[in-house]
Amino acid sequence: MIAIVDYGCGNLFSLSCSLNFLGIECKITGDKEEIAAADKIILPGVGAFADAIKKLRDCDMVDLLRSLAAEGKPILGICLGMQLLFEKSFEYGAHMGLGLIKGYVGALEGNIPEELKIPHMGWNKLNFAKADPIFKYIEPGDYMYFVHSFYAKGCVENTLAFAEYGAAVPAVVKSGSVYGMQFHPEKSGEKGLALLKAFAEL
Repeated sequence: MIAIVDYGCGNLFSLSCSLNFLGIECKITGDKEEIAAADKIILPGVGAFADAIKKLRDCDMVDLLRSLAAEGKPILGICLGMQLLFEKSFEYGAHMGLGLIKGYVGALEGNIPEELKIPHMGWNKLNFAKADPIFKYIEPGDYMYFVHSFYAKGCVENTLAFAEYGAAVPAVVKSGSVYGMQFHPEKSGEKGLALLKAFAEL
């Protein structure tokens, strides 16, 4: 069973619908015992980094997620959920993250050409940097749906795939059993579903 962490900052319904469509057992839950007992964990996220990490702390989820990652349990962070996996974010201030992946989160503004719109919103293709089982059902050049104004930096060694948007934007990252996807696989059609299927099979 995959536990979708409910901490008040996620696009839960479309994600659970996608997993149900694939025939993958999942449960939206904020119960720490259910999360700990799950085979795999998905950490969704929408909104601002500071609010999201505060809600994780308020729900007493930070130490739990760190412990489960240390045990080797597969964890997938999506969009803001991916950004929370990093050590720190500089989104409107400096905020400590979960520290599960080395690197930090910074603004697209000032790091991409001025003519490019922010947020980076819409379809963009994946460029593979490293081979990984998460890609077993997709190919380089497949398109995913992005919407974000901040992006991961300082994580080249942990980047499995990136998208070009005036800069190389880490799109899929990994450290141990912890994965992150900057785009929304649940909104990325057949190819996004293929990634969720691969994660479920890890």
